[in-house]
Amino acid sequence: MKSIKTFVAVATLSLISFGSFAQSVSATASTLDRAEAKIAAQAAKEGAAYKITSAQFDNRVHMTAELTK
Repeated sequence: MKSIKTFVAVATLSLISFGSFAQSVSATASTLDRAEAKIAAQAAKEGAAYKITSAQFDNRVHMTAELTK
């Protein structure tokens, strides 16, 4: 029983810790460059670096990125 409580406590703390360092953002634009510029602006506003995690193109570009501080 003690090991279960310990596991739950560690899992909860790791989720809280992860949430404070990373944030997912998205942008939609007509070109890849414009979508990335929107992501870069959001990252600059937050004072964070960004890593693009996905980009989809149909008639418009939808891009998601992870911001890290």
